[in-house]
Amino acid sequence: MTMPTRRIGPYTVSAIGLGCMNLSHAYGTPPSEADAAALLNRALDLGVTFLDTAALYGGGSNEALIGRTVMHRRAEFTLASKCVLDLVDGKRVLDGSPAAIARTLDAALVRLGTEHIDLYYMHRLDPDVPIEESVGALVRAKEAGKIGAIGLSEMSADTLRRAQAVHPIAAMQTEYSPMVRNAEIAVLDACRAQGTAFVAFSPLARGMLAGGVTDDAYAAGDIRAMMPRFTGANLAHNLGMFARFQALAEAAGRTPGQLALGWVLARGDHIVAIPGTRSIRHLEENVAAATMPVDDALFAAIDAIYAPGAIAGVRYAPAMQAQIDTELLPEEQAG
Repeated sequence: MTMPTRRIGPYTVSAIGLGCMNLSHAYGTPPSEADAAALLNRALDLGVTFLDTAALYGGGSNEALIGRTVMHRRAEFTLASKCVLDLVDGKRVLDGSPAAIARTLDAALVRLGTEHIDLYYMHRLDPDVPIEESVGALVRAKEAGKIGAIGLSEMSADTLRRAQAVHPIAAMQTEYSPMVRNAEIAVLDACRAQGTAFVAFSPLARGMLAGGVTDDAYAAGDIRAMMPRFTGANLAHNLGMFARFQALAEAAGRTPGQLALGWVLARGDHIVAIPGTRSIRHLEENVAAATMPVDDALFAAIDAIYAPGAIAGVRYAPAMQAQIDTELLPEEQAG
């Protein structure tokens, strides 16, 4: 099918891409390689032209998966990956030094089986390394032909402006959905003003807005078990809100996931959404959402459900939040 497109730096990509993390990382036991390969290739068949991975995901195994399963179709998609966050000797490491960025990039190129990554993000801001130094390392990688464009992830509007002073930033990737609105504080508008694409990860709120969360009996290794919004009384409250959202979607003739994706894309023509899934059926539903408009009445109804302060629980536990540079909502600061 022909999907609507958006711009990321020099690239034209499908308005809905594919976040590949959960094929190798973060949500319990990953699918088999055969199932993952089938999903990745089906995404390309459906017109998805933007695949997003990272060195962190599965300790490089997600990049290697893409290298083995779809790089024979390299001309059909824009490839994005990330550095700064990595697994070193089995431990999660945050290192934005130029040397670490160069090492992570070179290893990624080997795993992916390519000499060039189209869009390369800093996965997080390293507070011990000036953003200018980290971006400088990526500029050198671009000059060497190893990457095509530079991106940032989970960073603030101020950090974006500092990075932009060194080199144009093609994309900012941050969580954004009807349920998670931090980007609306400053960075969404900053991206629009500076010509930077905004890449919305977890546009389905880690499965919540697709009906994929019903309780907190998560499988071993599922990161939602450590997220305050997805456990205990907070989850019970948030599921009650989702029930209202689901009813709204059904009345509008679409799945709740499709309503969430339509909402995200309608927030600006500089936004690209990258939902992740392990289900081909859900993949097909997600792709269909690209052509399902959200009108003003639906916008108002969604905002009435997910009004400021309505969600129970903060986005990340303190240890994870310490690595996040994005702006905080008032209720998160109070927490």
